[in-house]
Amino acid sequence: MKKAKKISNENKNRIILISIVLLCVLVYFFVPQINSEINYAFNVLRKLDINEIASYIRSFGSLAVIISFLLMVLQAIIAPIPAFFITLANSMIWGWWKGAILSWSSAMAGALLCFFIARILGRDVVKKIATNGALQSAEEFFDRFGKQAILICRLLPFVPFDPVSYAAGLTSMNFWSFFIATGIGQLPATIIYSYFGGQLTGGAQALMYGLLGLFAFSLIVYVGKKIYQEKQKSKKIEK
Repeated sequence: MKKAKKISNENKNRIILISIVLLCVLVYFFVPQINSEINYAFNVLRKLDINEIASYIRSFGSLAVIISFLLMVLQAIIAPIPAFFITLANSMIWGWWKGAILSWSSAMAGALLCFFIARILGRDVVKKIATNGALQSAEEFFDRFGKQAILICRLLPFVPFDPVSYAAGLTSMNFWSFFIATGIGQLPATIIYSYFGGQLTGGAQALMYGLLGLFAFSLIVYVGKKIYQEKQKSKKIEK
């Protein structure tokens, strides 16, 4: 009886989520103003220009906070763009601590939404939203490091976080474990990027990006080496 009730709840959640997704798709394709605005927003994000992103958000005046929140959620779901750029733009607009609060809460919302999409709709749907290569890489990373994958990936400024959230939703990890790991993983990086990103300008800001990029590259190489070594050990054991 409990099993039947659980299955019924899962189907109910799936129907609700699919209905919401279909509604969003219909609005996007059949409401020209929204279609145009979303396309323009993605074009701004793709340029990876923090000043242009900040100017775009500012242009909405009193609605700027809502727009920033929605941009963070949208980039988490369907845009392969690191949240790092929106975090820095938020710190430029509202100062480091207000920008950090907005960036952290909106990134949390985006991560949780990715998690539930994967958990409720499954791998076939996720593969259509996220690129298959990014998802597979995230799953390998997740298999190797478990919950620590969430902490590590959030510290990498130029790595999109959503594949990890989708991958977590496809595993047996429960919601609260994901919520806590995500919250803790996002907090220090968000504070650091917001504080230094809001304080630095010009050449100093470019230097910061360069150092963060070097740090990200070094960590990726280290993690890739560890994964490769693990695979080689597994092959030797199998033989």
